[in-house]
Order: sequence, then structure tokens, then C-alpha cells
Amino acid sequence: MSRTTTMTVRLSGALSEFVAANVGENGAYENISEYVRDLIRRDRQRSEQEAFERLKAELTHAFAAPDASYVPLTAAEIIARNKV
Repeated sequence: MSRTTTMTVRLSGALSEFVAANVGENGAYENISEYVRDLIRRDRQRSEQEAFERLKAELTHAFAAPDASYVPLTAAEIIARNKV
């Protein structure tokens, strides 16, 4: 079961005006909660995309290595190496 958390955020000045412009009849969101949830989802998606891009870069680098740089290892050797 998911947990619901209530949070209070105080905004003033330009930030408050920016949020107000994006919420309500003229905005893209019906209410501030909807807007904040969307911002959090987008930030999570961005973070996951960055992690994916880092992994992709590592794999691209690994697969570009010459075959001579690969050393056959047993499962036990890999487990031992990863414990360090």
C-alpha cells in the first residue's frame, strides 16, 4: 500500500507568481499539488535517464575494448573480486 505524505512549501515573489501562472483556469494544471507531483515525476525521470546514460556509456566503452583485453574468469573469481 502506498503512503501519502503531506508537505508544506512556502514560496514568495517570482516563484509564487510562476506557480500561480501555471495553475488554474489559464494554467496547465488544475491545482498546485498536481503541478508539484508532475515536477517530481519529471525530475525522477531525468535522474533515471542520467543513470541510464552513464550505464550506456560504460557499456559502450567496455564493448569497444579489444578482445585481447578480456580475461576469462570463473564465477568464483568474479564473486571474490566484487567482495573487495
